[in-house]
Amino acid sequence: MKRHKLRIKVPIGHIETVVEEPDGVPRGLALIAHPHPLKGGSLDNKVAWTLARAALACGLVAVRPNFRGVGDSDGSFDHGIGETEDLLALAAAVASHYGNLPWTLLGFSFGAYVQHRVARELHAERLIMVGPAVSMYEFEANAIPTTIIHGDADEVIPFAAARDYASRHDIPLIAIPGASHFFHGRLRELQAHVERLIYP
Repeated sequence: MKRHKLRIKVPIGHIETVVEEPDGVPRGLALIAHPHPLKGGSLDNKVAWTLARAALACGLVAVRPNFRGVGDSDGSFDHGIGETEDLLALAAAVASHYGNLPWTLLGFSFGAYVQHRVARELHAERLIMVGPAVSMYEFEANAIPTTIIHGDADEVIPFAAARDYASRHDIPLIAIPGASHFFHGRLRELQAHVERLIYP
């Protein structure tokens, strides 16, 4: 595995990004979005890191940026709007380097909200939303195949809120019994679910 720490140019400046390449020829690209920047979220979040491990295990290039205002990323928090623009620009830059490989979008909590916005404009094979912040932000229907993974003991985003959103939009929901919002002690289980969704 090769790991690169980059600052990728986007319209607002530069976005700090970790790009990890799997062994062998990549099968696709995975864009991974971390939780809320104002609540300690960063590309080093353990759930975001776990999503990257799942992507790499499936032969995808794992692209894990810091949202604007986090770490060495320029700009400041923009409630998901500017963050969406940044990820779209970043994805275009990454695709120009790796060629026409299919995208998988993965987002955790606030990151899932941003990714569901990204999915409206970026052609991707699938969207996997982990603990999506559906009780905090207005999520719409998704235009690409989507799956939700949610802990049924989530203390931040109620499981019932995720279940209701999934039911309303006919989105498959994988419940992890007893798992909290940050999947304490359940990261390997989370990773296994994600790997099965990427390449069953």
